Amino acid sequence: MSRIAKMPVSVPKGVEVTLAPPRLAVKGPKGSLELSVHPDVEVRQDGHALHFAARHERARALAGTMRALANNMVTGVSRGFERRLTLVGVGYRAQVQGNVLNLALGYSHPIEYKIPEGIRIETPSQTEIVVSGADKQKVGQVAAEIRAFRPPEPYKGKGVRYSDEQILRKEAKKK
Repeated sequence: MSRIAKMPVSVPKGVEVTLAPPRLAVKGPKGSLELSVHPDVEVRQDGHALHFAARHERARALAGTMRALANNMVTGVSRGFERRLTLVGVGYRAQVQGNVLNLALGYSHPIEYKIPEGIRIETPSQTEIVVSGADKQKVGQVAAEIRAFRPPEPYKGKGVRYSDEQILRKEAKKK
């Protein structure tokens, strides 16, 4: 059996878990999420803990995956997830207006990114973007889409990068 699936998912106070096979619904202060549990994975709820087990040997990895997804859901609705992006470059700016993120990234036109439902985007300064939400996958996807508008280039390091990202700089061409 998967070692990850053996660990129970603890459900903190203020988080409500509804188990109606094959659906697992989690509701908390930051929102609510749903997961369709694979039929080869058995889910039990014992008080404030969820236990996952494979119904047969070939579904061991699947049980670990379902447990990890459920754990991310519980964490998301209780604490939430966030990704920080930094804009590096002269004239690069970000600003939120309503449900649209306006980006000036050195192109001849401004980029308008419509913020998806369930995601919050803040701009503490003109060169910082904070993407937050309850769904870990959605937060990461939105951050990746924003970064893809102008990925960091290796010569000057200009572009949109994750705040903890290290860019390997290349040496300029020599004469």
